[in-house]
This record gives sequence, C-alpha cells and structure tokens, in this order.
Amino acid sequence: MYLKSGLSLIILSGATSMTSSFTCRPNAANGRINVPSKRQNAYSTKPIVSSDISTNRHVCLDPFTKSRGGVTEAPRDGKAILNTIANLTASFWAAGGFVAILAKSIKRILPLAIEPFTAAAPALSRFQMLSYITMCLGFAYAEGYKGFQLKFSPMVVARSQTLKPFQGTPIHHVLFGPFYAMGLFHATKKRQIVSWSITTGVALIVAMVKKFPYPWRNIIDAGVIVGLSWGGISILGIWMRTALLGKDSRTDPCLPKGMGDR
Repeated sequence: MYLKSGLSLIILSGATSMTSSFTCRPNAANGRINVPSKRQNAYSTKPIVSSDISTNRHVCLDPFTKSRGGVTEAPRDGKAILNTIANLTASFWAAGGFVAILAKSIKRILPLAIEPFTAAAPALSRFQMLSYITMCLGFAYAEGYKGFQLKFSPMVVARSQTLKPFQGTPIHHVLFGPFYAMGLFHATKKRQIVSWSITTGVALIVAMVKKFPYPWRNIIDAGVIVGLSWGGISILGIWMRTALLGKDSRTDPCLPKGMGDR
C-alpha cells in the first residue's frame, strides 16, 4: 500500500512538473503562445520561438515539380513527353537522313580518292601531289566551311526542328524529312531555287568529272570527300548543339510566309 501511494505521488509530481512548463495564456507583449525553449548547448544559444517556425507550404516542394523563375510548375504529362520524343525523332531523321546521303556518296567515291596511294596505281608527281593537297584544302574551306558550316548546315538543322509529327506537320514532310530539310519543297521560292540548283549542279559536275583521266579525277574526288565530310560533321554537331543542348542557332528555316511548319 505504501509502495502504491509512493508510486502515485511520483507520477503526480512528474505530471505537475511537465504541465507547469506550458501555459495556454497568450503573452501580453506579442499575443503569441509560449512554447518550450530548446535546451541551450554549445551549438545553439537562441531558443526557438513560434515565429521561427515556417508554415509556408512552398518550403517543401514535390521532388517531381520544377521551379523556374520562382514559379512552381506541375510535372509534364505523358502526352507532352511523347510529343517531345516524336519531335526529336523526326528532327534526327531529317538531319541524320541527309548526313546518311552524304555518307553514301563519300563511300562510293572514297576508293577513287585513295587510289593514287595504292601499290597498283602510278605514283603522283610532285605537281600532282601538290594539286591533291591544294584541292583538299580548297574544298575544305569553300565547300566544307563556307558552304556547309556557315550556311547550309544551320538551315538543314533549323528546318528539321520544325517537324512536329503530332502537332500539325503533314505526314509527307516527316516521311521525306531529309529532302524537306534540304529545302527541296515547302520552302521559300528563293530557297527552293537555290537547293534545286545546287542538287542539279552537283549531279552534272559528278557526271563530268567521271570523264577525267587519272589522276585528275581522283584528285577532284579527294577534295569532294573532304568537303562532304566536313559538311556531314557540321550538321551532326549543330543538330546536337540545338536539339540536345537547347542552344538555338537563330537560323531562318526558310519556310513559306504565313504557313509555319505546315
């Protein structure tokens, strides 16, 4: 009995001690409700008061949301993600398909370009070797750098970026993406004239060069390979920079006025 009475007194004393630390009476100075202060230690000397506790619901954000410019954005839905994937695929098909056309041409004439360096072919004279090197450097600058990298390649990538299969782009624009990217159709009148003139001119030059004797045909083919290789690499580089890194080249896609990408 004495043990039970002593235990009851201990429990009652502990409860009284705990409840005495709280009060439901507002502070007359600031109207706040007092909360127990945090025990001071070597790392904290300032007690926590109710004003230090943030109740802003934007402090803890959903890890799947994005914050841009101080505005919380909802996660993208499945349809938007599928559209992004489809647009990226169509763009790569257009730009990459044109690069594949260039690669096929390079593969076809590469044996002729390296023929002078094979054991079965007559060795090049000093003048012919100098012509070989000069032709490669000339095509690298005129065709590869000025023609492709500065003008044609950015336009091909810009036009490929306008292909949006599920957002209004006609299906034949997507199917013939490489030719669409070249500006052979659905482009401004000037762009179509330039693209068709270049395509026709290149075909005529190739037919004419085939009649050249050894080693001059081989020398010209070597220069063409350098120019086309430079062009293909520049297209892939600009496409990755634009489509994957999001850096807009601000190149005019030469679309018909008032028609957008349709």
